[in-house]
Amino acid sequence: MENIIRERRKQGHLSQEALAKKANVTRQTINAIENAKYDPSLALAFKLAKILETTIDQLFIDSKENG
Repeated sequence: MENIIRERRKQGHLSQEALAKKANVTRQTINAIENAKYDPSLALAFKLAKILETTIDQLFIDSKENG
């Protein structure tokens, strides 16, 4: 699943570490999600969308639907 977390994080002037602290996960988790190596749980996806002031459907793109 593709996502625009990196773009939204940078727009909000947040480092991976800062976003990780707000989401109560590790920086490595944020890195893995941004690089599409890990799909977050639904609860974490909602949390990230709230922190980044967007919706889940704007934050995550199902590459199967678009490819």
